[in-house]
Amino acid sequence: MSKVEESEGRDGVGRVEAFSDGVIAIIVTIMVLDLHAPAEAGLGALWHLWPTFVAYAFSYTYVAIYWVNHHRMFSHARQVTNGLVWSNITLLFALSLIPFSSAYLGVQHFTIQATQLYLVSLLLPGFAYVWLQLTIRRTGSQTRAAQNYHRATMRKGLVGTGIYILGLGLAEINPWAGIGCAALVAVAWVQPSSRLNRMFLGCDEGAEPS
Repeated sequence: MSKVEESEGRDGVGRVEAFSDGVIAIIVTIMVLDLHAPAEAGLGALWHLWPTFVAYAFSYTYVAIYWVNHHRMFSHARQVTNGLVWSNITLLFALSLIPFSSAYLGVQHFTIQATQLYLVSLLLPGFAYVWLQLTIRRTGSQTRAAQNYHRATMRKGLVGTGIYILGLGLAEINPWAGIGCAALVAVAWVQPSSRLNRMFLGCDEGAEPS
């Protein structure tokens, strides 16, 4: 480990987290720009925007969930390493693709191909998040609570990945079935620390993930 990595400590971790907060805020802002007010008056004109609004609402929820869980996970980080920096940058890149897939989903009115592209764009941040979490698990806090947190959330992440892949297949039959799978994953991640996490801990003993 380099002297730079040793010296940064929690201050360096705070800088990485602050940078991530800024990028995620920009991603959310970009998504809302796709909601264009109609020139025509009346509720009918607004109703035509429902696919774009639904896609935006879904995507806003997913990005918000990543921000909440990113914040929770970084509470266990203790030092800045090359692995942490680059896995975090990769996660932000993957999240930055969601506004495009979200806009495409809305414009295409939830077609099969648009839904599958959207599900892939949700899978990519999941892979990057696992890389980031493995790095923090290895170099961060080694307390029992931290290890329980990582164990539970990584198991939940694997299950979520399986559900996304299932959604890709179901979208061939019905795009809304694919969206339903994505919604199921979102529900599982809304609360970073919950009874669901304890279920993913299984028979492991220890404190509730924090």
